[in-house]
Amino acid sequence: MPRAASDPDDPDLHALGAAIKGLRAERQISQEQLSLEAGLHRNYVGRLERAELSPTFEPLVGIARALGIAPEELMRLYERELP
Repeated sequence: MPRAASDPDDPDLHALGAAIKGLRAERQISQEQLSLEAGLHRNYVGRLERAELSPTFEPLVGIARALGIAPEELMRLYERELP
């Protein structure tokens, strides 16, 4: 179950959201398409991109696979987005 973000200014959540949004935009797919391919609700993807919640392992793996990358690559992109 996703956990609510405890701090709306959490740089980790913002970096992850930016990484997901950037990849999705690069691949020219909608939040809805990504959510369908990842087995998630569209609102969940939007909340991730807006840094409103902290995901668990399974959604991250699903998102990475739906974006055509390995989960560790998603984490590398997240690290590049950190301030």
